[in-house]
Amino acid sequence: MTPQLIDARYIRNYRVCLKFSDGTEGEIDLGNELWGEVFEPLKDLNQFRQLQVHPELRTLT
Repeated sequence: MTPQLIDARYIRNYRVCLKFSDGTEGEIDLGNELWGEVFEPLKDLNQFRQLQVHPELRTLT
């Protein structure tokens, strides 16, 4: 079974700490992943900081 995302915490800039249901956790820098029109709003750090884990889909939103 694929571990589910259970927690996400903003750290700084585009760095996020992610925690999964199997206990795995770590930091990731998503700055280089925000390309394309759909991600343009997230380049604004005020928007990016509002990240959360979707309660049903278990994805970062």
